[in-house]
Amino acid sequence: MVLKSFIEVHPDSHFPIQNLPYGVFKRQPDSEPRPGVAIGDYVLDLSVVASAGLFDGPFLRNSHCFNQPNLNNFLELGRPAWKEARTTLQKLLSAAEPILRDNAILREKALVPTSEVQMLLPIAIGDYSDFFASKHHAYNCGVMFRGPDNAINPNWFHIPIAYHGRASSIVISGTDIIRPSGQGHPAGNSLPYFGPSRKLDFELEMATVVGPGNELGKPVDVNEAANHIFGLVLMNDWSARDIQAWEYVPLGPFLGKSFGTTLSPWIVTLDALEQFALDAPQQNPSPLPYLAEKKSKNYDIALQASIVPAGQKDAHVVTRSNLRHLYWTITQQLAHQTINGCNLRPGDLLGTGTISGPEPDSYGCLLELSWNGQKPLSLGGTTRTFLEDGDEVIFTGYCKVKFLGIFSFSLLCDFIPLPTIDCLTRLQGDGYNVGFGTCSGKILPSLP
Repeated sequence: MVLKSFIEVHPDSHFPIQNLPYGVFKRQPDSEPRPGVAIGDYVLDLSVVASAGLFDGPFLRNSHCFNQPNLNNFLELGRPAWKEARTTLQKLLSAAEPILRDNAILREKALVPTSEVQMLLPIAIGDYSDFFASKHHAYNCGVMFRGPDNAINPNWFHIPIAYHGRASSIVISGTDIIRPSGQGHPAGNSLPYFGPSRKLDFELEMATVVGPGNELGKPVDVNEAANHIFGLVLMNDWSARDIQAWEYVPLGPFLGKSFGTTLSPWIVTLDALEQFALDAPQQNPSPLPYLAEKKSKNYDIALQASIVPAGQKDAHVVTRSNLRHLYWTITQQLAHQTINGCNLRPGDLLGTGTISGPEPDSYGCLLELSWNGQKPLSLGGTTRTFLEDGDEVIFTGYCKVKFLGIFSFSLLCDFIPLPTIDCLTRLQGDGYNVGFGTCSGKILPSLP
């Protein structure tokens, strides 16, 4: 039996009752931020649900976590509270439950059309790290700058490489990004170039939202890491490739990354994604014991990046990738972040790095797609090697469940080999999406 909501949800919606991603919104520009979950074309106001006493389980009954301007207090409660909330909300929104369905006054207060709200960053982000976890991306970048014989440094296969980002410049989807200025490589014997970036790029990524943290000096076991992960968001870690290329030796990215990072507004929980888990790629050589997982898994999340060129209305798809291509899993990333005793806190963010697939149309950034400017992309009568002022970049991501007769393919996964499932899910059929919505930003000219 497929769970159905009393709220009509379009088959193409990213937000059926099986998803219920968390975000933070305002009803009016001057109103207080409040947590909510997405259901179809509505946001369910969790502060209203809590005030009505409908969270009556042991973990949430006396909690004020949904009367906060962000989700950090809820994240800190951990998986038992998250599961309790999910069970309660799916019951309240189900077609068979009358409490909300038949109470017009409560329903009017609790359900707000998405078109009438302003979405905000859902978490207070204390710290942010960005990994380099895609083998295809690492190889392509290495070939461009070092050649195929030395494309990936030997340490990459033993350690999830990352750098610390800048949490203060993380913004919500829809926020404009001002083209950064900085230094670039000098030409010949001249001084370094200084001015607006000439190689502004997007990076198709996802990011882990940390739930309960760990004490300083006490690493998280890789096989327990999932209990410290609340969910995932789409992320665009904008990059100024020319600034980055001049500055990154010897200490890595700095000004070429820290000018802006865009997040999608909805956090999709690991519980909602669990039915889309699949085996991660085999790692060779085997990781060191602290990174060796009993079950190493990724998630089958289809990702897409589109560009609306300046002066045009239509979006042009430039890449299609998938989270399944990650070499280092999100749990390995979290465990590695803490192995030296580093303490994580609720709301911390761990980016995956650019997610590229094996084929040219699955590369996750313009650096790869245009091969560092050598192969311009055709976009509806214009071309791009890197982003120009006025360009808008839009990411989407979703998982899809389809049905064969009365059986859901997701229910058959335990009985049919994965290659067969991959083939079957390409058939036509009714089903639902578990999606992330969109993550977008438009490039504005650099400041004078």
